[in-house]
Order: sequence, then structure tokens, then C-alpha cells
Amino acid sequence: MSSNTKTLTEGPLAKQILLVSLPLAFSNLLQVLFNMSDVAVVGRFAGSTALGAVGSTSILVSLFTGFLIGLSGGINVLVARFYGARHAGDVEKTVHSAAIVSLIAGVVLLFVGLLGSPFMLRLLNTKEDLLPGAILYLRVYFLGMPALALYNFGNAVFSAIGDTKKPLIYLSIAGALNILLNLFFVIVCQLSVVGVALASAISQCVSAGLILRALTRVQDCYVLDVHKLHLDPDLTRSILGLGLPAGFQNAIFAIANLFIQAGVNSFDSLMVKGNSAAANADAMIYDCMAAFYMACASFMSQNYGAGKPDRVKKSFFISLAYSFGVGLILGGSLFFFGRSFLALFTTESAVIDAGMKRVGVMGSPKRQMSPLSKVSSCNMQLMAVVLPEPFGPKSPKISPGSMRKSKWSSATTSP
Repeated sequence: MSSNTKTLTEGPLAKQILLVSLPLAFSNLLQVLFNMSDVAVVGRFAGSTALGAVGSTSILVSLFTGFLIGLSGGINVLVARFYGARHAGDVEKTVHSAAIVSLIAGVVLLFVGLLGSPFMLRLLNTKEDLLPGAILYLRVYFLGMPALALYNFGNAVFSAIGDTKKPLIYLSIAGALNILLNLFFVIVCQLSVVGVALASAISQCVSAGLILRALTRVQDCYVLDVHKLHLDPDLTRSILGLGLPAGFQNAIFAIANLFIQAGVNSFDSLMVKGNSAAANADAMIYDCMAAFYMACASFMSQNYGAGKPDRVKKSFFISLAYSFGVGLILGGSLFFFGRSFLALFTTESAVIDAGMKRVGVMGSPKRQMSPLSKVSSCNMQLMAVVLPEPFGPKSPKISPGSMRKSKWSSATTSP
């Protein structure tokens, strides 16, 4: 392993967690902006029907992207733990197994989106006038799912070793491209919902390409070598054993929102359009808060692997405090800037009025306790999956006493 690589096992925790979390928060915001820019461009330049069509898909997009994010969380935990324990060989095998797992997950979701979009949207009681555009948007958007899965894989690996700036840079480039392509496809090419979906898919491919290229060029044990890609059976089970529960947990929250969306879709189209615009604030606030528990996973895993249980516990509570503060600040700002925020997505005052009904509830202090409970539950899940031994017989048998004696070594555990 490289001796000059950043470590999360030394130094002041509060400062380190903040410095690691801020790029993650901006990265999460940019991912939200992919969909927000779709909604904003079609709402302003393609009309309120296109706005409602794209907005009607937001819960389904959150459902499947949330699953991929949860899966990448399992990758993050394993890589960070092996990296903190100085088990270079296990880091290498985890990275190459995780790349294949992520690609398979992305391809599976691609076919789910292509084949299941009509059924899922009808299950949500999507309005008939919005249904054709919503189906078309989802099918084109899901073409980028394999790329999104690979980007989240790369982001998880870099975050595990404490480098959250590279993913932010690559996602910033893709985000700027997404906005430009949105404007080009909708205004110049008059492609409406197809244009914004295509822009998102292309941008996801760009972000995935950039982060994979970076992983192939690092000089450390987590380098991605295409010639070493293979599924290690034991580590694959570990990745799935950690990632699938986290992915399904994210999916459960999205599924609960599916019922809410189905209820909203039973109202008139005006309320659906207003809710579509306001829903972007919910994702924005939650994802900013989520950055801190994503960072928490890396800090807890590396420090547990390094045999530092005090830093494991402190990482948990510091991350929880940061996420709560961010939720209060962003939630409170909706009271003052709610109408200005909704004006980004539509010029129709009636749609803004309808959206403010949801924004008013989302901005209340009581409402902010809901995302906090999600952050708390996710952190408690991390406590459960990081502290026990990883799944699989080839995982290193690490105890706090032996971890304190661990040294940097490129040797793997014996089979």
C-alpha cells in the first residue's frame, strides 16, 4: 500500500469528518440536480404536462438509485475495513469483485426499467395524460443504470479510503454536461421528456467513465485492473451480505413513498405537478444529511479495522450531530425561500401554490425529525455490520487486540 495515502485513523475526528462529508454532500446534491434539472427544463420549456410526466417518475427513480447507493455502501464498508486493517490483498479482491457485482446490478435494473415501467407507473395511479411521457422518460433514463451503478462503485471505493474530492470533480463535470444537454435536447431539438432523460443517461455514462479511469490509475492496493476482474466467492457473499440489506432498507423508504405518490396521483393534475416540483426539496435535504452517515461508514470501518474502538464510537455521534444540524438549517430555509425554490421548476403560479402545501410541511422542525430517524437507523445499521466479523470464511479474523498490532502489509489472510 502507498505510504502517502490519506488515512482516516489519525487526526481530529470532527474536522476530518466534515472535510470528507462536504464533498460527499455536494456529490449527492449533484446527483439530485440531474433529476432536478430535468424537471426544471421541461417545466419551463416543454410545459406543465411534461413537468408532471417527469415528476411522476421521481419516486421510482429514487427507489432504484437508492438500492444502488445501498449496495455501494456495502462495498464502502468492506474496502474501508480491509484498508484500515492493512490487508492489501483483500482490498484488491474486494474492489474487483465489487465492480462485477455493481455492473450486474445495473444491468438487471436496466431491464426492470425497460420492461416494467408501464406496470409500475399504472400501479402508482399515474394520470392518463401524463402516462405516455412518464413511460418514455423512465425507459430512456434507465439506459444509464449500469453506468450509475459503476459510478456508485467507484465513489464507494474512493470514499472508503477518504478521497471524496475526485468523485465530486467528476460528477461536477457530468452535472454541467447534463444541464447543457438538457437545454440542447429540449430547446433546440424539441425532444421534451426524451431529451432530458437522454441527457441524464449520457451524463451518467460520462461520470462512470471518469471515475473508472481514475481507479485504473491510482498507485495503491485499490487500483482497478481489468485483467484481475473476477468474482471471489467469499468476498462476493460479503458484499451482498452488507450491500443488499442496505439497498433494501433504502428501497423500503422509497416503497413507502410509492404509496404516498399513489395517493397524490389520485388528486387533480395541478396538485400532481406542484408535488412533483416540491419533491425535489425533499431529496435535496435528505441527500445532504445522508453524506454524513456515508462518511461515518468509512470512518467507523477504517478505525475498527485499525483497532481503534474509541474513534469508531466518536465517529458515529459526530456524524449524527452534523446530519441533524444540516437538516435543521436546510429545512428551516424552505420557510423563507420555498416559493423561489419552486419557481426554478415552473412559471405557473397555481403550480407553485400547490407545491407550497408540501414545502410547508417539509420545512417544519417536526418534519426534520423524519430524515434524522433515517440517518440514525442507517448509522445503527452500520454499527451492526461493521463491528461483527465480515461474512465469509476468507475474511480476516480481527480482534481489537490483534488489530492494534497490525502493520502495513501487502499479504492477504491465509485461505
